[in-house]
Order: sequence, then structure tokens, then C-alpha cells
Amino acid sequence: MNDTEKNIFNRTTILLGEEMMDTIGQKNVLVFGVGGVGSWCAESLVRSGIRNLTIVDADTVSITNVNRQLLATTLTVGQVKVDVLKKRLLEINPTANITAICNIYSEETAESFHLEEYDYVLDAIDSLENKAQLIRHACSLKNVTFFSSMGAALKMTATRITVDEFWKVKGCPLARALRNKFKKAKQFPAHKFLCVYSDELLENKGKSMVDDKSPEAFHKVQTNGTVAHTTAIFGFMLAGLVIEHIYKG
Repeated sequence: MNDTEKNIFNRTTILLGEEMMDTIGQKNVLVFGVGGVGSWCAESLVRSGIRNLTIVDADTVSITNVNRQLLATTLTVGQVKVDVLKKRLLEINPTANITAICNIYSEETAESFHLEEYDYVLDAIDSLENKAQLIRHACSLKNVTFFSSMGAALKMTATRITVDEFWKVKGCPLARALRNKFKKAKQFPAHKFLCVYSDELLENKGKSMVDDKSPEAFHKVQTNGTVAHTTAIFGFMLAGLVIEHIYKG
């Protein structure tokens, strides 16, 4: 670490030690989706010492993102999400290597992301089809550690957010839909992987102002209510899985 980084990460180094901080800084991490979950995840990773981070998202900031997404303010509405987030992350650590890709992960674009070049691949995608594709793709790579976020919408209780192996996740409609999709296609992830999820499921009580053809609704199953603290906790826990995995070796 240079002198600037030594000052930035002083408190983390006191906890983890210089050797571990060097190890964290050498890892290469890829985050798909930088919305309500992914934006907080990316920030936590950089604040924890991750220097090599690629962020992927095709959306621009919407006014309806402001209630829960780190990068969304009334001043960033209309801007490309990954560009806004990259600027913020470099303000945290100017020496970090942040790659911003404004694109959608899909079956057609999958190979262009070169997942095999990363130590960690993190899934914070909303689209069911693309999420399923990413899970199968990432789990097929032997040297890549993969973590995923299940649905963070319709949640309120922070203490019900937890981590478990994908096939053991209960009470999450998104996990259930993914499992059904894998079973129907008879195409399964090559190995088990950990997910952040909550078994809480509240009802929408208000009317959505988002048109089904708007950019925010693009490729998404349904627009559901969300609050900042639950989406942020999902993101922090996803980042925590990475740092803990590196720490435990």
C-alpha cells in the first residue's frame, strides 16, 4: 500500500494486519448489478481494501432509485449508474482500479465478461433469466468463488436477513423461481454456493409509479416496494462474504 492507502485503511489494518490487507488488495472482484444491493456492496468492498473491482450495469439513475441506491441522488438522475459509482469509489480510494461496464449480462454477452479472470463474481442481478444464466456460468468455473443476492424487495426486518446455501434458502420467491427454472430446464449449477436472503415477505400497499416499459422495469420480473436499510444490508453482507472468505483463506 502507498502512504495514502495506509492512512485510508489504518483502522482495517489494525484489525486484519498488513499481510491480509495486501492479500485483499490483490484480489480481482466482479459485481453484476449496482442497484439497491450492488451499489452498497461495491462501496463496502472498496472501503475494505479491494483495489481491483469491475462493476456492471446497463441502467441509468432513475428518480425512483433515490430511496435505496447509494449512487442515486436528485443530482445524478439520468446519469449512467456505473459511471456515477466509479466516480464515488475513486473518491474513496483514488488508487483503486475500477472498471465500469455499461452493459447487461445475458446469454448473448456472457463470454465478453471473461469471468474466469476474476477471483470473485458477485450477483446482484434482478432479471430472472439473466440471473439463472450467471449462476450456471459462474459455478462452472473452478477457480472463481461465486456469491449471490436473492430478492431484497418486500423486506423490512433487518434481523431476518441471513446467509445460506442456495438450495437451503426458504421463504424467498426469487430463490424458488430460480430453482424451478433449473429443474424445468434440467440445467443445474455445477456446485453449491452461498446466498444472502430473507424469508420475510411483505405486501405492496401503494401503487407503483413505474411504467412497465420504463428503463427501471426493463428485464425485471416485477416492481416491488423496497427500503434503504434492507437493500444496504443485503449489499454489505454480500461484500462481507468476500472479505470473510479471503480472511479465512
